[in-house]
Amino acid sequence: MQLTAKTVEHLPDDAAARTQILAHIDRVAGQIAATKVFVEQFGGSALKLVVLPEYLFTSFPGRIGVAAFSARAAFDVGGPEYERLGRHAQRLGLFIAGNAYENDRHFPGLYFQTSFVVDPAGDVVLRYRRLNSMYAVTPHDVWSKYLDIYGRDGVFPVADTGIGRIAAIASEEILYPEIARTLALRGAEVFVHSSSEIGSPMLTHKAIARRARAIENIAYVVSANTAGIDDPLLPLASADGNSAIVHYDGHVLAESNSGETMTAFADLDLAALRRARRKPGMKNYLSRQRLELFAETYAGSVQPADSLIDEGAVRQPDREHFKRVQATVIERLDKAGLI
Repeated sequence: MQLTAKTVEHLPDDAAARTQILAHIDRVAGQIAATKVFVEQFGGSALKLVVLPEYLFTSFPGRIGVAAFSARAAFDVGGPEYERLGRHAQRLGLFIAGNAYENDRHFPGLYFQTSFVVDPAGDVVLRYRRLNSMYAVTPHDVWSKYLDIYGRDGVFPVADTGIGRIAAIASEEILYPEIARTLALRGAEVFVHSSSEIGSPMLTHKAIARRARAIENIAYVVSANTAGIDDPLLPLASADGNSAIVHYDGHVLAESNSGETMTAFADLDLAALRRARRKPGMKNYLSRQRLELFAETYAGSVQPADSLIDEGAVRQPDREHFKRVQATVIERLDKAGLI
């Protein structure tokens, strides 16, 4: 579903932000309910999965500090926002996939961008924290501590559900093939991709990447873009259009134009996907991987881990921290003659 993200930055206080977030969740649930009726009457298939855009309920934290945004907009695990989403999923009898900023009691004052899936029982059955971000904290920035707490299964989760094995890819991470490949090798069949991006009638980087990730992993990609961002300082349609469902052979099954819409809907044939994965042939790219060939290349790190851990303690970053880290990486690669 291609829906408008609503910022919380301009609101007078944190309480007003929380009130707006819950009201927005209820509004979206009403849109999902109406969409369910339309899709089922139009196509004849039961609607079982809805994918919502990136940071739909808060927009992005562009002009507010990390700790302040954590207090104002980040969801608590098991908190009222997830409870409200779970209640709606249960009432509607479907899976709701979305994306939000999320607090973690192990890392007070920080937040992680989290893609989630809520099942028809109202439970969060998938929680994936974005691993590659430009201006936000990721698990990799506190890697040693994060791994100790959650392990690899918590970093690359795949939910085995009644509608297939689902994994999440957040926003621009669709451009990083290693993330999708790792999830596919853990069994993922359907990638839910919550995004907020510039749409275009031409092929964008993300549009190309969605097709590539589908082809190389023999997986469906269900991608939801925002229908603009409701922010007093941004033109509304700055991130709008091109929500899409991509078949595992790379062709687009459905794609939306601009504005709030539910027109990107399609049937996913998991039985056919599973047959394709089990069939020997040149197109079975997933089974033809020779991963040990690349082990040495991937043994090191370009972007350093633990950039927010000093002598075992997690520190609070300012927004410019992430840009400084990237500049240092570029300088190091340049001196080594690698770029």
